[in-house]
Amino acid sequence: MITLYACSFKVHISLAGDKHMRITWITEDKHSSSFVEYGTLPGRYDSMAEGECTSYNYLLYSSGKIHHTVIGPLEHDTVYFYRCGGQGPEFQLKTPPAQYPITFAVAGDLGQTGWTKSTLDHIDQCKYDVYLLPGDLSYADCMQHLWDSFGRLVEPLASARPWMVTEGNHEEENILFLTDEFVSYNSRWKMPFEESGSTSNLYYSFEVAGVHVIMLGSYADYDESSEQYTWLMSDLSKVDRTRTPWLLVLFHVPWYNSNKAHQGAGDDMMAVMEPLLYAASVDLVIAGHVHAYERSKRVYNGRLDRCGAVHITIGDGGNREGLAHRYINPQPNWSEFREASFGHGELKIVNSTHAFWSWHRNDYDESVKADDIWITSLVGSGCVDHKRHELRSMLMTP
Repeated sequence: MITLYACSFKVHISLAGDKHMRITWITEDKHSSSFVEYGTLPGRYDSMAEGECTSYNYLLYSSGKIHHTVIGPLEHDTVYFYRCGGQGPEFQLKTPPAQYPITFAVAGDLGQTGWTKSTLDHIDQCKYDVYLLPGDLSYADCMQHLWDSFGRLVEPLASARPWMVTEGNHEEENILFLTDEFVSYNSRWKMPFEESGSTSNLYYSFEVAGVHVIMLGSYADYDESSEQYTWLMSDLSKVDRTRTPWLLVLFHVPWYNSNKAHQGAGDDMMAVMEPLLYAASVDLVIAGHVHAYERSKRVYNGRLDRCGAVHITIGDGGNREGLAHRYINPQPNWSEFREASFGHGELKIVNSTHAFWSWHRNDYDESVKADDIWITSLVGSGCVDHKRHELRSMLMTP
């Protein structure tokens, strides 16, 4: 006889406000409870938190019971042991540090292939604190059982470190008469949108260890009259660069892309939102969608600009559609490095002024560092103070 434990599979965690973590898991037992027991010693749980649950139907598919429980307050840089629903296996997680240094693992367009497994194996070898995924998670594409297999695939990593994700086109499972095209993604991967004042799980922000991270939605309305644009202006107005000197932005469709794949796909969003990000002195912009890697110099409005952001395209996690090998030549002057290989990135924020970015190619069983650069925060460069009045003016424009 097979016993289905309350927390037997598809566990992942995410940041949920200051010193809090959201635990998500799925059970087949519709009567299972949405509580998590946790503590700093294995098998000894001195705290307990109650959460919420949801489920969804998609054509002939019915999901299990999807539990979301927020635990905390938690100590920084601490290992916690936890159990979901009162039974089943014990998991452990490590909370991010309170301050620098902090390391982010980064890879988009993950999927469920042999290359995906290589990427996850290499990320697991990296001593990272938070994983950033700029869209295209499971590649379920309406086949809901693939969401379940993806949950099982990523559980060893996603149950141990927070995974912060945003949606890609493969999360947009649009079938005629389906009322919510993101129902699978929103039900399974709840991010801290409410904690950041957003009304949509498709865009939100969070802060961790001196870094303010904004996750935008390439597939949510983004014009100047949209809720996302209004929320972004509000979120940027609250950024305090003395508390969070680093400002990062992630979304799915790249704005700077010299690959022939998806050429120009991000132009409309870029035209509307790049002036806001520039005025806010965003340090780094990370996207996916194009199945290759590319890093830009500091750029704004198509031209080199010392106060612009560094743009990175990293849609190379291991998707089933293959790599995008064809590039535009000659290489644009804003493009610093590009390569069509599977891999992942590592961003180590060393202190308030310096970060080290590296990209690691999947060379079968080996992770080979193929590109790296030191990045200096725009704080202290004169750009932030110079553009502060510009941002204030934009925020005050009705």
